[in-house]
Amino acid sequence: MSEPRIIAGAFKGRKLAAPLGLETRPTNARARQAVFDILAHAPWCELRGAKVLDVFAGTGAYGLEALSRGAAEAVFFEQSPAALAALKANIASCKVQSSAQVVAGDVRAAPQGAPHDLVFLDPPYGKDLVPQALAALQARGWIAPNAVIVAELGPDDALDTPGLLAERAHGKARVKIWRVTP
Repeated sequence: MSEPRIIAGAFKGRKLAAPLGLETRPTNARARQAVFDILAHAPWCELRGAKVLDVFAGTGAYGLEALSRGAAEAVFFEQSPAALAALKANIASCKVQSSAQVVAGDVRAAPQGAPHDLVFLDPPYGKDLVPQALAALQARGWIAPNAVIVAELGPDDALDTPGLLAERAHGKARVKIWRVTP
């Protein structure tokens, strides 16, 4: 697999460190490009100035891509030590320490937080983690009313998404985008 890179914006072309092994599965560039193309042209999403959550962050590609394209801040949730090391290196490489925060640990035990309006979830496939993570984040104040949620799902992951705004398949991955209803 080639190294993940930032696709567009201020950090376009920047290579991202990724941990070795199969524990972390970076989203492929075509899928990430498709997601950001949808978000950039959608009347229901504003990337500029957005407060972003990158949950199950891995390399931080989603959150860093959002920052590269004008998001105001990003909070990254990750628990794998190897992925945390790569994530912190990528934040430093992009020189966004002042607009990026890392929360180390299981997102299902997240601390209290401030509301964010764009949430990316890219969990390990087949573990039903998206609804668990969303429930924990909502209960602890991390998700703003009407937030846009982007979730990458594996081939066997089922997820009911009322108010679905967009859905795309990219190889084995499926991406669903919807808005939280208050």
